[in-house]
Amino acid sequence: MSGHSKFANIKHKKEKNDAAKGKTFTMIGREIAIAVKEGGPDPANNSKLRDVIAKAKANNMPNDTIDRGIKKAAGDSGNVNYEVVTYEGYGPGGTAIIVDALTDNKNRTAANVRNCFTKGYGSIGTQGCVSYMFDKKGQIIIAKEDCDLEADDLMMMALDAGAEDFAEEEDSFEVTTDPADFPAVRDALTEQGIVLAQAEVTMIPQTYVSLSEESDLANIQKILDMLDEDDDVQTVYHNWDE
Repeated sequence: MSGHSKFANIKHKKEKNDAAKGKTFTMIGREIAIAVKEGGPDPANNSKLRDVIAKAKANNMPNDTIDRGIKKAAGDSGNVNYEVVTYEGYGPGGTAIIVDALTDNKNRTAANVRNCFTKGYGSIGTQGCVSYMFDKKGQIIIAKEDCDLEADDLMMMALDAGAEDFAEEEDSFEVTTDPADFPAVRDALTEQGIVLAQAEVTMIPQTYVSLSEESDLANIQKILDMLDEDDDVQTVYHNWDE
C-alpha cells in the first residue's frame, strides 16, 4: 500500500476547483470547442468529445451548459482558433513540470508561462526535456467511502474491462489504463454503478522528487499557483512529492 493518499489530493483539488468553478467551466468549454472542431458535434461519433463531456459532468458542469457549448462550437467551428500547446521545464530542486494550455495567442501564453517559471526560479526547457520522466496513462480514482465492493472484486471488474493495473491506497483505489483503453474502462465501471472520484488521461511521474529547503518549497508553490491562475493553462503535471 502506498503512503500517498491520492483521494485526499483529489478532494483538495476539487475544493480548489469549487472555489474557481468559473475558470474550470471556461477551460472545459475550450476543450469542447476543440473536440467539436476536430470530430464534429455528435458524441456518438466523436470519442474525444465523449471524454470531454465525461470530464464536464465529473466537474458538475450542468447539462444545459454542456449542450450550449457544443452547439456554439458547432456553429462557430470555422472560427475556433484555440491551439493546444505544451511547455516543459524545471522547477526548484530538479523537479519536472509539464504545462498543457489551450490558447488563441501562442506568444501571450508562452510569455506568461515563462514568467511563472522565472518568478519561481525555474526554467523553461525544450520539448521532450522532462516528458520522458512521465508515462501517459488513463487514471481512475475510486474513493473507498463511495465503493461497497471488496478490493479483489473491483480489481477483477477493472482488469476484465481492459485496465492495465490496480492499486489500493489508504482511502482509495487506483485503476491505470493504456490511454486508448481508458474510455472503455471508465464506461464499464460507470455502467456497473461505480462512483469515480476522478477519471482522466494524465501524465504519471515515474519517480517523485522531495524538496526540503523552505525556499524551494515556496518557489515551486509559486510556480504552480501562478500557472493555476493563468486562464490559458489547462493542466499542470509535476513530479514534486507534495
